[in-house]
Amino acid sequence: MDEKRPLPDDFFKDWKQREALAEGMIPLIGKLYRESNVSTYMYGNSMVNKSVTDLMKAHRYVRHIEHNELSEFESYPMLEAIANLQLGPAHIDVGKLAVRYQKVAGDQSLDSFLGAQLADIIGSQMKPLPEPQDVVLYGFGRIGRLVARLLVDKAGGGDVLRLRAIVIRPSKQSNDLEKRAALLRRDSVHGSFKGTIRVLEDSNTLVVNGNPIKIIYASAPSEIDYREYGIDNAIIVDNTGVWRDREGLAGHLRPGASKVILTAPAGDDIPNVVYGVNHEQITPQRDIVSAASCTTNAIVPILKSLLDEYGITRGHVETVHAYTNDQNLIDNYHKGDRRGRSAALNMVLTSTGAAKAVAKVIPELKGKLTGNAIRVPTPNVSMALLNLQLDKETNVEELNEYMRRTALYSDMQQQIGFTLSSEAVSTDFVGSREACVFDSQATIVDGKSCVLYCWYDNEFGYSCQVVRCLEAMAGVTWKTFPQSV
Repeated sequence: MDEKRPLPDDFFKDWKQREALAEGMIPLIGKLYRESNVSTYMYGNSMVNKSVTDLMKAHRYVRHIEHNELSEFESYPMLEAIANLQLGPAHIDVGKLAVRYQKVAGDQSLDSFLGAQLADIIGSQMKPLPEPQDVVLYGFGRIGRLVARLLVDKAGGGDVLRLRAIVIRPSKQSNDLEKRAALLRRDSVHGSFKGTIRVLEDSNTLVVNGNPIKIIYASAPSEIDYREYGIDNAIIVDNTGVWRDREGLAGHLRPGASKVILTAPAGDDIPNVVYGVNHEQITPQRDIVSAASCTTNAIVPILKSLLDEYGITRGHVETVHAYTNDQNLIDNYHKGDRRGRSAALNMVLTSTGAAKAVAKVIPELKGKLTGNAIRVPTPNVSMALLNLQLDKETNVEELNEYMRRTALYSDMQQQIGFTLSSEAVSTDFVGSREACVFDSQATIVDGKSCVLYCWYDNEFGYSCQVVRCLEAMAGVTWKTFPQSV
């Protein structure tokens, strides 16, 4: 597959053939997902609930970034053979399996290859969880609604994480529930919700893609007994940011609720977790954890990768951040410096705690980083500029190749994306599921000094990290294939 396939004589015919194969993949992907709880991927990009064109673009991305000729002609037979097996729950990267098979295709059949590669889950009845885990969202703002979308999208066969309820403040408006549903249904940044939402006013319930979600109106956690709603042992996702310490967050540990995840940096002894780097701190004994901030999640995976390979002497982190609800649309009083000025008209110099927060996740970098932030007039997608002094010299080509392989093959594949495009701009990264995307075309290296540019969807990419922490807190474990060799 490393050899270039000859260009087709008829590009249109070739496209139509590959299009037909991609179209045939959709029912196979859906069957595996719904019936076996098997999620399929194309070099880390989910293939579930994707359109024909999305699947074809995923193949094109692999060809672009891996410099190979992987196409639907190779992946479709692989996927078809996988769908014919009786498999237990797993995450399977069809693209990587197809590339691996090409290297041994002359020595064994596809069936025998898959029999060896997927032996651990063929005929397996083991589930990711013994029983489905109830989840409650406390708050329904930007992050809350995106986490809700993700949980519904990842419902699968319904035996892993179940979004059972959403807690919001009481409202005097008679159409409050319909307004909440409308905000979930349509989003100016992230587009329309992919599915159906039914509003049941009489029972304060939203039925989202068949998932009944109770809307609980409460002014404080102390007002709620989750058992009254048939909810037990729930994990509460607090996306209000009102409480940041153990005393405040412990208020969520009500009857029917057993654990809490905060979608903001936390104080006290609460661990700030960046999934992929220090998620081992989410142990069965932990009842409260923080998923840190969007910026901390964006920079920590890159910093950890560089620390492991090159060492870091010191550095500065500058974030160019989309404006948030914390700012004013027009000039008005704000308790914070500069944030009272119009977010839609100004670049606003402000502070960020991300540089200091890094030390909570990577203790080796304590005292080595400074940081600042500029809020800019865009609604989503931010950028982190890492100006670092490394322990050893490198060059642009070497550093970029290291980050490319880290993004494709390391344990931080879900956290680090990689782009080769010299035309990439912020809107291209709306909906990115990685915590950050490394912009290889902007890399600057001078001996031990480097400046790196990392894009991140500060809403959706961060929400994906929150859900990964949620799965870890629930004890969800997935077998992943192909396994490293």
